Amino acid sequence: MKKIIVLAVMCALAPLASAQLYKYVDKNGKTVYTDQPPPDAEAKPMGNIPSAPAGAGKTYVERDKELQKGRDKARDEAKKADEKSRANAEREEACRQATAQANMYDAGGRFMTINAQGEKVYMTDEEIEAAKQKSHRDVEELCKK
Repeated sequence: MKKIIVLAVMCALAPLASAQLYKYVDKNGKTVYTDQPPPDAEAKPMGNIPSAPAGAGKTYVERDKELQKGRDKARDEAKKADEKSRANAEREEACRQATAQANMYDAGGRFMTINAQGEKVYMTDEEIEAAKQKSHRDVEELCKK
């Protein structure tokens, strides 16, 4: 039980600790940063470096809320990007289908439709021309960038 109390007190006091930082160049020419001055080299004190992490003044709840906001924002951006790519894919598919239909009418031939009774009926030349013009309007509308 005493060990737990001592550990709790040490954990509570740990953020209050800070260390003096020293900078010097060793005999090999390397710059060294240390918390203790070297006995055989001239060291420049860099000042006290707090051991508490950045944002230590905020509570865990505040930090968690900030992190959650970041996660929510990233999720919303990913969702928007996904919706945009899905809409682009749908538009490209509609353009492809309209282009295929326009090409079919441009190739010519006899076309038929199915009437209300479920019977095949050949299209007249006027119906084919109207469908051809409509398919070209659809291509212009759906395939513009």
